[in-house]
Amino acid sequence: MSYKTVYQCAGDLSFTQRVTAAAAKEGSGNPELTMNVYLKWPVASASDVEAAYASALAAGNPDPGGDESVITDGMILSAVQANWPADPDSFPTP
Repeated sequence: MSYKTVYQCAGDLSFTQRVTAAAAKEGSGNPELTMNVYLKWPVASASDVEAAYASALAAGNPDPGGDESVITDGMILSAVQANWPADPDSFPTP
């Protein structure tokens, strides 16, 4: 486990776009807010996601967060569902 890898993954635009899309498909009325407040860090730090991201970085993959062969949609969905908030739209919008 590497905190640096988790941080890089959570800041990866392609990755966060995919997590946002998962939040939308799971029914969030405000998927970007749900992703930013509830999901970005737990999904990025899921052990399988983190390991895949770190491996892709080590191999020189230029877009590990967007590469579906590195982090699959199933991996993202599993982590999203495991960390789904009771009421994802309850957080006040800025």
